Amino acid sequence: MELSDYIRIIRKYWVLLVAATLVGVGVGAIASLVQKPVYSASTQVFVSLQSGDTTAELAQGNTFTLSRVATYANLVDSQRVLDGVIAALQIDVPRGELDARISAATVPETTIIEITATSNDPAEAAALADAAAASLSITVDEIESRPDLGSPVQLAVVEEATVPTSPVSPRTMVNIALGGIIGLALAAGFALLREVLDTRIRSERDIRAVTDAPMLGSINFDPNAKQRPLIVHADPQSPRSESFRTLRTNLQFIEVDDGSRTFVVTSSMPGEGKSTTTANLALALADAGQTVILVDADLRKPKVAEYMNLDGGVGLTDVLIGRADLVDAVQQWGNKSLYVLPAGQIPPNPSELLGSKAMSTLIRDLQGEFDWILFDAPPLLPVTDAAVLSKHVEAVILVASAGKATRNQLESAVQLLETVDKQVGGVVLTMVPTRGADAYGYGHYGYGHYGYAEAKKKQKTKSRFPVAGTR
Repeated sequence: MELSDYIRIIRKYWVLLVAATLVGVGVGAIASLVQKPVYSASTQVFVSLQSGDTTAELAQGNTFTLSRVATYANLVDSQRVLDGVIAALQIDVPRGELDARISAATVPETTIIEITATSNDPAEAAALADAAAASLSITVDEIESRPDLGSPVQLAVVEEATVPTSPVSPRTMVNIALGGIIGLALAAGFALLREVLDTRIRSERDIRAVTDAPMLGSINFDPNAKQRPLIVHADPQSPRSESFRTLRTNLQFIEVDDGSRTFVVTSSMPGEGKSTTTANLALALADAGQTVILVDADLRKPKVAEYMNLDGGVGLTDVLIGRADLVDAVQQWGNKSLYVLPAGQIPPNPSELLGSKAMSTLIRDLQGEFDWILFDAPPLLPVTDAAVLSKHVEAVILVASAGKATRNQLESAVQLLETVDKQVGGVVLTMVPTRGADAYGYGHYGYGHYGYAEAKKKQKTKSRFPVAGTR
């Protein structure tokens, strides 16, 4: 992942990150409030050897003392010392609990032992430390005593314990900071894991990971798309309409054989916006003065007639089976050079009709009449209709919905087209968020890399349609 990916994740999940951090801070604060305060007090004991007058004897005694200090420090947790503390303070505390509350450590390169005691009562903490020092001194004296000579080792308290004024636990600020860090780390881990496991297509880079087909455009998300599917007609000045005009411009640079502008528009799965994309693209092409025919080749769930507000009773299926003439089935849309061939009656054998010789003949007839021929085909993965139809056209435009289509679905659609020896002419990213971390802008500019192929104009005979065939 690149730095931009991490920035996008932060922008996308910033609410979760902030909330988790605040929750962690709250948990740390609550944990500090419910804990009883613990106080700590320390006392220091100096260990010396009572023998030797010469320098050599003193040095030898100091070495002996240094070697025994660690041993004396370990005696603080012994039963003999702890029993002495209990007896001195007359407290009813189990020896195991007292062992956990009293500890000792040596001061490096010295013969000083530091004894530390903890308690919920600051006065008791100081008393425990002093009592432990006194009990240790007695215990060492008894252990090191020689018959009729006494103990050569002497332990003296050099600094008595003072009553602490502030607790050592809980450390409220540390707990709050630690809680916030843990909360943030958990949220960040969740966000990263979700992004790694998320295979949905969200940007052009996700598409590039699947196919080398050119990115023709990006269409932003419109929550009112169902109420106004023909946005190019309903609101021609909107950014979304501009994105379809950008798609129109980019589409002109797809290199096709003999200048034939015959395209199948499909998607990998249903609900990715292929029908609205095809209809609005047809409108944008007609607005540019091109003669366009939009053919509803989705013979399972046709939508074009509904979107264009046309009668769909007679259409493509009737023409293919010879029940109606092409000129009678085609309907002009408004006063534009845009014509629509609805799907007609839904047949029991859509794939066979779309792959028939009658379909090839129909396409050749349409190529002699129109500048652009757009087929709105069913999605590729559920049915084979679009793959069968693609064999009759010059190129396939694949629509992918941002945040819905997955890389696996898009890859399967591309592979399905490759099995019928048809390459993807271009990809259109639809339903792109206009806000948030996944926002991608309304237009896809910089289309110089698509290749500037000039369309070859063919000589047309006089058209059977009122406006078609005019340049």
